[in-house]
Amino acid sequence: MNARVATRLVLGIDVGGSSIKAGLVDVGSGRVSGQLIAAPTPAPSTPLAVTQMISALAAQLPGSAGRVGVAFPSVIKGGSAYTAANIDPSWIGTDGAALAEQTLGRPVLFLNDADAAGIAEMRFGSGRDCAGTVIMLTFGTGIGSALFTGGRLFPNTEFGHLPMSGRDAEKWASARVRTAEGLDFPAWVARVNEYLAAMHRLFWPDVFILGGAVSERFTEFAPLLQSPAELRPAHFAGQAGVVGAALAAIEPAA
Repeated sequence: MNARVATRLVLGIDVGGSSIKAGLVDVGSGRVSGQLIAAPTPAPSTPLAVTQMISALAAQLPGSAGRVGVAFPSVIKGGSAYTAANIDPSWIGTDGAALAEQTLGRPVLFLNDADAAGIAEMRFGSGRDCAGTVIMLTFGTGIGSALFTGGRLFPNTEFGHLPMSGRDAEKWASARVRTAEGLDFPAWVARVNEYLAAMHRLFWPDVFILGGAVSERFTEFAPLLQSPAELRPAHFAGQAGVVGAALAAIEPAA
């Protein structure tokens, strides 16, 4: 990567079920330059409301040019949303990339939010030395997932919807469920361990990277975690989606 690209700032945006984050990312180092800003996700989180919030956040972060990366909580194909587990259902079938481009007046790359987080971790974070099979899991409003083999992303995995105890795993073991049900770390991690065991039986990963905001407290619950795979905390924690979205945006357009 040449010096000119190494100092390039790219706008990355991470749309979540509870908040929308934005930052300028130095794509040569994978670091957020300056302040990471955030705002509550609009309720209802309709396409118009979300893209207006994206535009408002982008206006507060001048200094970038070119394509914008937007990480979004949905299966994304060709810029369009195909699912809406933690976002307004009116997003299904919406060309989010085109809508954001109209609002921002710039090219936009839309991608799955957990895929974006995984890209950040594999390029500059906890997965940068992993050549085998790696599964990134983000514990937040739901459970996001990103699968890498030999450093290559298999996009749009939805492992948070794996059935566990009669419901989706993310409705049983996400960080939001931990808060909503008042689970202490031993009770919550018991659920996480069952989920990791089910994932391991299916995919036999070499490494699990555990992310989401809860990963900032990894040292508190790490001794309780159990898995045959190596367990690593996410390096970027709550910044991973923003960083990964910006990194994905500089890739050649499909």
